[in-house]
Amino acid sequence: MQHISVIGSGTMGNGIAHVFAQKGYKVALIDISQPALDKALTNIAKNLDRMVAKERISEADKASTLANITTYTALAEGVKSADLVVEAATENKELKFKIFKEMDAHAPAGCILASNTSSISITELAAQTGRPDKVIGMHFMNPVPVMKLVEIINGYNTSKEVTATIDELSKKIGKVPAMANDYPGFIANRILMPMINEAIWTLHEGVGEVTNIDTVMKLGMAHPMGPLQLADFIGLDVCLAILNVLHDGFGNPKYAPCPLLVNMVNAGKKGIKSGEGFYSWTHGTKELIVSDSFT
Repeated sequence: MQHISVIGSGTMGNGIAHVFAQKGYKVALIDISQPALDKALTNIAKNLDRMVAKERISEADKASTLANITTYTALAEGVKSADLVVEAATENKELKFKIFKEMDAHAPAGCILASNTSSISITELAAQTGRPDKVIGMHFMNPVPVMKLVEIINGYNTSKEVTATIDELSKKIGKVPAMANDYPGFIANRILMPMINEAIWTLHEGVGEVTNIDTVMKLGMAHPMGPLQLADFIGLDVCLAILNVLHDGFGNPKYAPCPLLVNMVNAGKKGIKSGEGFYSWTHGTKELIVSDSFT
């Protein structure tokens, strides 16, 4: 396996492209927007510069990594030589269904089709293709170049050979694979999102303020960041989408998203990506400043 195609050049997509390219794989990075692709390459270069500054890689390593990435705005062209395609588009079921149909139509017959989805059923994605045995989940963690985990999700029809191939590939790119079966939220988000949702309920009901909720979880439970800060980092719209998948999939009210989260997303407050969530992110420092809405 030498040729990897990545669909979607946002935060996750460019991180996945970066990791594969740095390990010597030829990467086709695909997005319908050329400006988005240009921005992705700029972000990858900046991340590589930080690694050079910390003496983790050389300037030659940086140059070879960037040389391994080719950008495409046409999906058909970008996947035609792929051994593996990793879809990393927006967490929207209809969009992913459309992309998987196109991937199946244009990728080589033996190509494995993977999704970086954080919650959408791999079995449903596989059903959009004529190769359900070759469809699997590869759920990377953000930031991809730093985080070691890859949650590997087996769909109902995923073959053992494909699972073994992706397990081995994950190890080759320096990741630690964790296997999960295809149920709503898989492992990571089935556990994480109810915690984040409960933190939002705690704020909504006036039990604690933003900084106190996060401080309790950081200092009391040794979490590297509090759940409200993490929600801002993930994207409040993404958190809401995953909770809706859990709620719809299990039909259990314990997964119902807090009304405060729904209102914030409807108001355009999505966390870091919009400049404001539970914290303000427009001040250009690493200091946590609670959003005006909660002060």
